[in-house]
Amino acid sequence: MPHRRGFLKAVVGATCSLFDADAAGPHRRTVTVGGRRVKTVDIHSHCAVPEALALMQLPAGSSARWDSPQLMIGPERLRIMDQQGIDVEALSINPFWYAAERDLASRIIQLQNEKLAELCAAYPDRFVAFATVALQHPDLAAQQLEDGKKLGLRGAAIGGNVNGEEISSRRLDPFWSKAEELAAPIFIHPQGIPELQKRFQGNGYLSNVIGNPLETTLALSHLIFDGTLDRFPGLKICAAHGGGYLPSYSARSDHGCATSPADCNSTPLKKHPSEYLRQLYFDSLVFTPEALRHLVAECGASQIVMGTDWPFPWTTTAVDHILNAPGLSADEKRAMLGGTASKLLGIHSNQS
Repeated sequence: MPHRRGFLKAVVGATCSLFDADAAGPHRRTVTVGGRRVKTVDIHSHCAVPEALALMQLPAGSSARWDSPQLMIGPERLRIMDQQGIDVEALSINPFWYAAERDLASRIIQLQNEKLAELCAAYPDRFVAFATVALQHPDLAAQQLEDGKKLGLRGAAIGGNVNGEEISSRRLDPFWSKAEELAAPIFIHPQGIPELQKRFQGNGYLSNVIGNPLETTLALSHLIFDGTLDRFPGLKICAAHGGGYLPSYSARSDHGCATSPADCNSTPLKKHPSEYLRQLYFDSLVFTPEALRHLVAECGASQIVMGTDWPFPWTTTAVDHILNAPGLSADEKRAMLGGTASKLLGIHSNQS
């Protein structure tokens, strides 16, 4: 699909191969808040496994070289992390395998998860990773999540839909049940909305600028209104890009069913739709101090974690974005910079 190919062209060089660089560069920026050292954690950082792309017979693409220093997980990536003050990256791979039949999907996921685990084991002070899962086969995905945890992976990264099927579908309940059982954090990253490609044409990169946050808004709204978060209240879900548009307009969700009862099912939610935002997590990838202040006001500082979307050049100032945010206490800044993500991902203080 076009949006998936675009992602692969952008990150195909960000391979999960091992490298010979020192884990800490000589000019590593350390971050302190209120005189206390903070372990910073980037929860939104991409990579890819070339061997897995080959299994799907997907081309590398002409816009990225395998040896690009900006894309490889290697010395240049560590240099950038050190420069920006990022101690740990949580690696994730955007799903390109949701159309794969069961056997091929199993091979892709096993290969990717083993490569991710190998990298993280070699550099445990700099990288953790989300497992990949074949969500189109929910029972298999549940087993892959469990197997990934055994490899030391910290949860799973999934798309905002599965070949057009909502991730709130009851068919996917075996996966959500296993995620709740394992207390495994699930990172949701949008895959775009291909059915809107005609509307996204023209200037502005609208397929991403509008399409990605819109898909996240839809995915989270379905998880709320379709009852997934009521069926599995212990889920630990983190949404990319500040949760899309939902935190900015969640009060409208509270009025929807009262305005048009015929468009709501007979099973009432256990609380107001906007209240579910307080049990979800959101990365900090919004672009102004006011946007971050509003995200905190709607969702709570305890629910915000730092995200960069590396290697996409959306931001190089994720740390300062939080450090300079208005109205935050020192404790809230420390939590957003890494404390909350460390708890979610099981990152211990002795890792830096």
